[in-house]
Parts: sequence; C-alpha cells; structure tokens
Amino acid sequence: MRLFTSPWLAGAAAPGLTLLVITTVFGTLSMHVVVPVLPAVAREFDVSAGSIQLTISLYLVGVAIGQLIYGPLSDRFGRRPILIVGLAIYSISMTAAAFAPGLGTLLVARACQALGGSCALVMGRAMVRDGAESSQAAVRMATLGIALSITPAVAPLVGAYVSAWFGWRMIFGLLAIATAILFAIVLATLPETNRNKTPLPGLGPMLASYASLTRSRRFVGYAIGGASSTSFYAFLSASPFIFSSVLGRSPQETGILYLLTLVGFTVGSIVAMRLATKFRGRRLAQTGNQITICGPVLMLWAYTANNLNIWTFMLPMMLFTIGAGLAGPFAQAGAVGADPKRIGAASGLYGFTQMAIGATCSLIVGAFDAAPVLPMILIMLVASLIGQTAYRAIGAEQG
Repeated sequence: MRLFTSPWLAGAAAPGLTLLVITTVFGTLSMHVVVPVLPAVAREFDVSAGSIQLTISLYLVGVAIGQLIYGPLSDRFGRRPILIVGLAIYSISMTAAAFAPGLGTLLVARACQALGGSCALVMGRAMVRDGAESSQAAVRMATLGIALSITPAVAPLVGAYVSAWFGWRMIFGLLAIATAILFAIVLATLPETNRNKTPLPGLGPMLASYASLTRSRRFVGYAIGGASSTSFYAFLSASPFIFSSVLGRSPQETGILYLLTLVGFTVGSIVAMRLATKFRGRRLAQTGNQITICGPVLMLWAYTANNLNIWTFMLPMMLFTIGAGLAGPFAQAGAVGADPKRIGAASGLYGFTQMAIGATCSLIVGAFDAAPVLPMILIMLVASLIGQTAYRAIGAEQG
C-alpha cells in the first residue's frame, strides 16, 4: 500500500510542472489520435459513419462520468493513488482496443479508455492547481492549455502516419506502451499534492460537494462558459467525413489540417499567459469567447453563400480555436478555484460539464452523418452564444 502514498524515489516536495502536463495530456491523447483514421476503421468493420463516430461520443461520455467520480475521491484519498489506478485502466484498455475484433469490442475498450483518461485529466488539473495562488494558477493553467492544444493538433497527424505505415491498430499499441512508461514514472517519482484531504464517507457527501458548487455563481458561470468551447467536438466528429467526402482530402492531409486548425489553441493560450497578470480573468474569458463566436458566424456565411471551401472552412475554425485558447485558462482557473476546500470536486465537475456538453454536441452532429456541415456550424454557434451569456452572468465582482 505504500506505493499508493509515496514514490519509490525520494523527490521534491512538489511534482514538476512537466510531469503534471504530460499526465494531463494523456487524458485526451487517445481521443484525438484516431480521428483521421475513423473512415478506415468504419470500412474495416463495415459500419456507417454515424456508428464509428460513437467512438468519439462514447469516449466523451466516459470522460464526463469519470471526472465526477475521481474529483471527490482525490479530495478524500489524495491525487496519487487515484492517478495510479486510472493509468492502469488506461494502459490495459489500450491493449484491448489494439486487438478489437469488431465495433462492439472497440466501443467497450474506448469506454474503459475514457474512464482511465478522465482520471489523468482531473488529477493533472487538480495537481497543477494545488498550492498555487490565483494569479500563478492562471499562468500554470495557460501552460497546461498550451500543452492541451498542442496534443490534439499533433496527435491526429501522428495517428494518420502510424496508420499508413503499420495500420490503425498500432496506434493503440503504441499508446499502451507509452502509458505503461508514464505509469512507472508516476510510481517512482510523483509525490502527493493534496495537503488538505476532505472526508467523503459516502455518496451523499460527494453529491453535497457538487451541490455546493452548483450554487456558486462563479463556478457555474466559468464552467458553462469554459465548456461552451467543447462544441469543438462537433467539428472533431464531423470533420473526418467533411474532409474526405466534401473537401476531398486524404487521411494524411486531414492530419495536417487538424494541426493547422488547432494551432489556434496554442496561440490563444500564449496570449492568455501574457495577459494573465494584467487583466481580470472574467474579462479575458469573455473576450476569448467573443472571438469564438466569430468562427461559426463566418462559416455560416460561407455555407449559405455556397462558398464553402478549404479556406472558408479552415480559417473560421482557427479563429474559433484562438478564442477558445484565450478563454480556457481563465475559465479553468476561475471554476477550479471557486471553492478552495473543493478543488478536486470542482476540477471533476468542471471536466464533467465540458465533456457532457462536448458529448452532446458530438452525438447531435452524428445524427446528421449524411449531411453534417450545417448542423456542426449551428451547434458551435449556439454553444458559443450560451457561453457568452454565462460569462456575463458571473458579474464583474466575481471575476
């Protein structure tokens, strides 16, 4: 049991930011790396585009549910033991996906990946936030945001080329190996960061923690505002088929296009780091959200004018991701720090809100697999407008 509380090797009192960032990005890695090869998987299993999109939607649902569970548990038992269990689940489920004989097995493996990956997301955010002052937390969250933006940008490109060289199953095989290495590093070096464990003896207190957070206007405003940008998952689900069927691009080209699109997250996060100590978080989050609104508005104009092409599709998406990258760090810092006694629970509930909205957007656009362009645009536009309303509802004194 000592392995669950103390690292093998004597280390620093606090974990390095690099390890925390790597841990967090692993939570989303398996979702993005397979996106360009979804049409190929659908062909191998002889299923429809809507059916294979369930590998994205189900992953988002699993991540949403997992974050609700892991947050309060980490407040009670600590970040380290919960993370160790989650990484073990993650690695084993990767192996199962690599040998999946059909869609049913793959979906079960993806659900287990989501439960393991959600642990990495929650623990990473919570450990980054543990012990950090408000201004420092925003800077650290911005650093995390840069990593989380680079990962989905690079992962699809890597997945496309690994699939082209070795087949799509090797994507999961390599992820299983990488997760096992991270698991060993965590066991050996990661100390506990939760210095104020909160007793949670049962389901009732866990729900009470969430109920307390939902009564916080600050938490709710930042959570809904930050989660509005996860309408990006509508793009993530629909775009492989838009790129291949509407725009006529190969999986390798699709990977490059994702890289270009998601550079916007990095740009927005870098701007957030530079402005974090100069302006109030709510103001910057709201400004970032206003930028995201411009993306689907321009794309809708191009679609209704029958002028949708690679430029009028990609440039508005980059605008959307720049705004999301700017708003995200301040939304996370504001929501996770809304109640210092419930940082883990807030991290979990914030993540749940993000993934629940993202899964909903993905499922809706999946229902229109024959013609997903307009539904995708409208989903992103409506979600962004809701986010703007949420930020306004926080109030200046809460920002």
